[in-house]
Amino acid sequence: MWLEVHCTKRVVSTVEEYRAAVTEIAMRARRTLYIYTPDLEPMLYDQDCFLEPLKRLVLARSHGRVRVLVGDPVRASRDGHRFMQMARRLTSSISLRIVPGDYRGDPCAYIVADDKAIAYRAHTSRWTGFVEISDQGIDRRHIDHFESVWSGSLVAPELQPILLDS
Repeated sequence: MWLEVHCTKRVVSTVEEYRAAVTEIAMRARRTLYIYTPDLEPMLYDQDCFLEPLKRLVLARSHGRVRVLVGDPVRASRDGHRFMQMARRLTSSISLRIVPGDYRGDPCAYIVADDKAIAYRAHTSRWTGFVEISDQGIDRRHIDHFESVWSGSLVAPELQPILLDS
């Protein structure tokens, strides 16, 4: 008896294709989204097409979690970024940390849904990358990389919720 494995891998090369891939990854998440980004790229993470599935993940699923590693917390915390506004309201579901200094030279960016889907760019200065969706799970090295960086990361004051006086 043969086990049928469903896996798709494709190359993306424009911001529109990569944005669609990020949205697809977010829609596939059932438990956890891992995001490794230089600055919460607004062209990707401040878009309704991404924010709606993100909101469904963390509000409709009590176990839905989003973990984000940001290279430049000052740029990520810019005023008006809707992902940051959501993260500040949903601190029990969305965690943000700064990439520690020894990883700052890492030029990649990616988003992983559970262990089933990834959109990855080797260089944040370009939109060229790949998207992989698999029923059997993706190569764990990206999640292992994320976990390794996360374990050495710290929470930045810029990424913390703003407490308002009542």
